[in-house]
Amino acid sequence: MIFTPSTVTTHSLTPSDHSSAGQPFFSRPMVKNWLTFLAAGFLVSVPVFIEAPLVRFCPEISVIMTGGWLWLAFYLMKQPKTHLWGDLLFGFSWSWLAGAIYWGWFRWEPLIHLPVESIGVPVALWCLWRRWGQVGNFFYVGSLLGTAITDAYFYVTGLIPHWRQLMQVDPSLATPIFQSALEQVQTPWGTSWAIVLANGLLGIGLWAMQKSDHHWWALAGAVLSTILVDSLFWVAASFA
Repeated sequence: MIFTPSTVTTHSLTPSDHSSAGQPFFSRPMVKNWLTFLAAGFLVSVPVFIEAPLVRFCPEISVIMTGGWLWLAFYLMKQPKTHLWGDLLFGFSWSWLAGAIYWGWFRWEPLIHLPVESIGVPVALWCLWRRWGQVGNFFYVGSLLGTAITDAYFYVTGLIPHWRQLMQVDPSLATPIFQSALEQVQTPWGTSWAIVLANGLLGIGLWAMQKSDHHWWALAGAVLSTILVDSLFWVAASFA
């Protein structure tokens, strides 16, 4: 059976421009928003901490797993009670596929990182135009935005050579490269840009959380978790 937007329950597709500020914190919609936010944050961390190490050994398996994620997403979207989580998983599937392709075969070339991560953009734009799968597609857009800003930081602070070196050396030899990269991050230039870009992500995320719709909270979770994931990465690197 071929799945199309018309075969999936289109629950909660009605747009709402109301702010979430007036809703009780423990109301059912707000609880669901927070669960969406937390789930989105968790899914952003999956490609970074789970998929990236996996694809170094067998990227083909990661690519094939995308089909499993999509099947599960459509299955969950057919059930009213799990529609939201299937929707979110649909957007995650594109992040997973892009990660499998990039980290599996092209990880040593940062110039094509963002283009590869954007592989799902045409589908996301088409779905958003049809007002279908908004939660997942907003999550994907948010995670892609976080990726773009992280990449921009690497470019503006001159960390691209370190990226290439890290992808080409044995992990046991990576410590000196990490230390050299951290020295650049800790300069006034590196610190200033980290503050500017982190505040940009923070502003976008907090703005999205003022909305009442689940898809805005999925975007907020993806954007704000980028700050957390990047911070954890640099903390881990500092102790390498």
